[in-house]
Amino acid sequence: MRRSLSIIIPAYNEANRLPGSLIKVEQYLGASKWDFVEVVVVDDGSRDNTVQLAEAAGARVLKNPGNRGKGYSVRHGMTEARGDIVLFTDADLSAPIEEADKLIAAIETETYDVAIGSRALDRNLTTVHESGFREFAGIIFNKIVRAVLWLPFVDTQCGFKAFRRERCKIIFEQQRIERFGFDPELLYLARHHGLKSVEIPVRWAHSPATKVNMLRDSVQMFLDVFTIRWNAMRGRYRRQK
Repeated sequence: MRRSLSIIIPAYNEANRLPGSLIKVEQYLGASKWDFVEVVVVDDGSRDNTVQLAEAAGARVLKNPGNRGKGYSVRHGMTEARGDIVLFTDADLSAPIEEADKLIAAIETETYDVAIGSRALDRNLTTVHESGFREFAGIIFNKIVRAVLWLPFVDTQCGFKAFRRERCKIIFEQQRIERFGFDPELLYLARHHGLKSVEIPVRWAHSPATKVNMLRDSVQMFLDVFTIRWNAMRGRYRRQK
């Protein structure tokens, strides 16, 4: 059976962190047995030399039409990916790329369609924690997600998720949230279309250089949760026939 993998890395002004991360990804892939692999960097309108560095490292580069957001970047990468399994990860590899083995195994051997990394299922695996305020805000956000969208997960925001590409195409075709609030929408759509999802604890080290603005982006993410519910009520997520 042919095994193929695409790794999607959304990137915005990541010239400092991306080269080292790409080296680690290539080392990981070199030690794995795949018939086809690709590393896809989706540039979100960077103003530094992110694109040049990614191309020099041998990554396939996709360019967004300006700065559109992480959700747009992930959707762009997912719709252009060629692997049977597609994983997206943050450019700083806050979750070590070797943790991908856990998500991939869930999809390949346990027939899940979506496998998501989780920082909250086992916090002992987190080596560098966020500030207390960030962790508290994350807990509150998750409670709202669970209450409004009825999702069972304890960490929807971990930037480390894998998908069975063909079965999950409908998710990204219907995804509407383009910035940091896109993760709950993907998980809501997966359940909406009868796809099987699993949450898996992963190692994690918080990066102080995170692009998430606690005030601006947190408010927008909270609003996005209610936008998802509104879209569902208006019938904007049509089920597959």
